[in-house]
Amino acid sequence: MTADLPDPSASAAVLIGTAGYLHLPQLPAVESNLQDLAKVLRDSTVWGLPEAHTLTVAEPETPAALLDPVYAAGERAQDTLLVYYCGHGLRDSESADLYVALTGSREGAGYTAVEYRHLRAAILASPARRKVVVLDCCFSGRAARTLGTPNALAAQAGIQGAYVLTASPKDHVALAPDGERHTAFTGELLHVLRQGLPDAPETLDLETLYRAVDARLGARNRPRPQRSQENDVGRLPLVRNRAKGDPGVPAGPVMDAEVEAAMISSGLQLARLLRSVGRGRDALPVLRMILQNRVPDAEGDAVIVHLELAELLTESGLDDQAIEVLENAFHLTHKRFGPEALTVCRRLAELLQSAGNHSQACDVLRHALDTLERGSRGVGPAA
Repeated sequence: MTADLPDPSASAAVLIGTAGYLHLPQLPAVESNLQDLAKVLRDSTVWGLPEAHTLTVAEPETPAALLDPVYAAGERAQDTLLVYYCGHGLRDSESADLYVALTGSREGAGYTAVEYRHLRAAILASPARRKVVVLDCCFSGRAARTLGTPNALAAQAGIQGAYVLTASPKDHVALAPDGERHTAFTGELLHVLRQGLPDAPETLDLETLYRAVDARLGARNRPRPQRSQENDVGRLPLVRNRAKGDPGVPAGPVMDAEVEAAMISSGLQLARLLRSVGRGRDALPVLRMILQNRVPDAEGDAVIVHLELAELLTESGLDDQAIEVLENAFHLTHKRFGPEALTVCRRLAELLQSAGNHSQACDVLRHALDTLERGSRGVGPAA
């Protein structure tokens, strides 16, 4: 691993964007921004963020649709949380408050958008040691006239302990030039991430990225970005400089399916060994650790861990917790046919029956029978 880069397995990114609007100018380049930024962040020679840690939120229609993924990713991130928004930025007609637009937002009507302070609160709720916010917003009409000084947006968007990078062009034409795949700001950011900087160190920090993007936009006579930071967080390395070093060497530890399978196998062996010598209580945290750190590539093995953990919890008299574990396993298997799916259904139904939840037990058994019938006919799982 390149020294001092944020650990991708302990980090997360939420990429939010709206291309289509009912009452505001359309921004078709936003869709390409989200796709290409997610791809470059997952590139193991740039950052290597696992796909499961990269959430893309396209065309959010409600505040919950925009904010819930930020809270979810924030809970997961311990090292770095990156939140990116691309779309229209608005100012309420009665105040100078900043809003980010939803598909149905209207200019001058802040109540139709998401007030930025709510996004700020979602980011601050994360335990991540470093928080990065990128706002590729445009402002048009009345909103542009309320910006005031050049650094007004960056100052208002600032978050304690975070690095905030803002595009802040004055209109949607400057934000999304005709015929270009990306918005002006994100296009230059992607260029720097993909190509790297020949005269920079092996790792790129946020300040270096900011200066490079600023210089490229200035050279093309396009709106210049702004930034706000505290505690020199912008000096901490974020990604690998692709212009330096061996392009085949990953930027950080990326856990693939083989490593995941090995971790699960070793954890199961240890848990079973502890149980065999009467130390079932010590096996519980081992199994829980496996489930907390798994990635979706090994769902089949993860179901085995769920079953093992549920059995151990039942032996310990913790039936409520065992039901919760089996319910999670049920959600993993409810669209798949296989013996482990039927085992999950049977054990979950037994525990629900013992707990007096007869109707839920019947529903689970009915699902098991439907799954078995579909499997015998060779029919795929229900959507």
